[in-house]
Amino acid sequence: QVQLVESGGGLVQAGGSLRLSCAASGRTFSMYVMGWFRQAPGKEREFVAAIRRAIGDTYYTDSVKGRFTISTDNAKTTAFLQMDSVKPEDTAVYYCASGPFRSDYYRPTSYNYWGQGTQVTVSS
Repeated sequence: QVQLVESGGGLVQAGGSLRLSCAASGRTFSMYVMGWFRQAPGKEREFVAAIRRAIGDTYYTDSVKGRFTISTDNAKTTAFLQMDSVKPEDTAVYYCASGPFRSDYYRPTSYNYWGQGTQVTVSS
């Protein structure tokens, strides 16, 4: 089992920055990829970004490219999501996820483990 705990959410003004963290524990060797998803009220959970732990390849949804950056610490057990130039449409609960790397890494069903989520609210 892998346990994921997100932190760093909060209220931020449009144009500002926020940094989310996802601390992993347990069988972390099984985490080939770590990803971030978000879910706004009334909407489906959507892919935001992912990183392959072994080689560092990163993937982003188009709406956050150039604004968000996913990374890990040296131990590769904590993932970060640096959110810059945030917009009101970035408001959502952000979830960390991990699992094996699959070609459809953008689907929630590709991930085995999930955190409890952290709220991000962007005011206009």
